[in-house]
Amino acid sequence: MIIILYVSVAVIALAFLILVINLSTTLKSVSTTLNSVSKTLDSLEGQLQGVTKETADLLHKTNELAEDVQKKTEQLNTVVYAVKDVGTTIQTLNNSVKKVTMNVSSQVENNQDKISQAVQWGSVVKQIVDKFKAKKNHPIIEDDTSIQKQPVRSDGTE
Repeated sequence: MIIILYVSVAVIALAFLILVINLSTTLKSVSTTLNSVSKTLDSLEGQLQGVTKETADLLHKTNELAEDVQKKTEQLNTVVYAVKDVGTTIQTLNNSVKKVTMNVSSQVENNQDKISQAVQWGSVVKQIVDKFKAKKNHPIIEDDTSIQKQPVRSDGTE
């Protein structure tokens, strides 16, 4: 029975040895896998830091662009308000000109007879002035018989 006991211990020792060898192989394989995962995570961490930096830069540039667009929009709003004011001013001016034109037109219609008379009187005055100028430029030569002599006064004047 002792032999069975020695054989049993030898089988148990052999089984334990096989278990240790298999466990060692598995642990080496797990170690290699963990090292590979560790390298991948290190690489991924570096890439993630690069992406994070680029994202921060992009966000910063986006904020600057948004601020620039906001400033330009405000400036453009000022121009739009100015153009609107110019349009309102022109419209007011047009309305004023329209009122003045209508007023002048109605005054002309109401005073048409007076205007016609004034034009006629102006024409008559112009004709008289033209005749006067014509006589001044072309004196009529009269003969001596048509000139009457005035008696001379005692003071020596005619």
